[in-house]
Amino acid sequence: MLIWVFAIRFIFQHLDNYANLFGYAMGFGLGNVLGIALEHKIGFGYIQLNIISKHFTDEIAGKLRRSKYGVTILPGEGGTGGVSIIVVITARKYQKKLIQLIESVDKDAFITVQHSLPYRGFIRGAGK
Repeated sequence: MLIWVFAIRFIFQHLDNYANLFGYAMGFGLGNVLGIALEHKIGFGYIQLNIISKHFTDEIAGKLRRSKYGVTILPGEGGTGGVSIIVVITARKYQKKLIQLIESVDKDAFITVQHSLPYRGFIRGAGK
């Protein structure tokens, strides 16, 4: 935060120099990109995957459970009728492995990934 304050102070003191503005913009953008990439590599936190498969819901759920992932299956209603939604919450560092497991059963499964902040309860140490 302190670096940002000094950078902004310097930029506002030298607004007539476009190189300073350009340098700040490049540093700001590069810092964001590198920060996001690093955060994805480190994999802190949890994610929630929602999986919808037209024909392989039970097979996907079984394979995930055998791999020690906690799986919840919810009923849903799609445009063509009833569907089952598989919900898995796991550590972010297991995201790639989890998606590979799902795609090994159904390459056409609809998968969404979102950040999850567990509030209460037990999260199994999956994927170990």
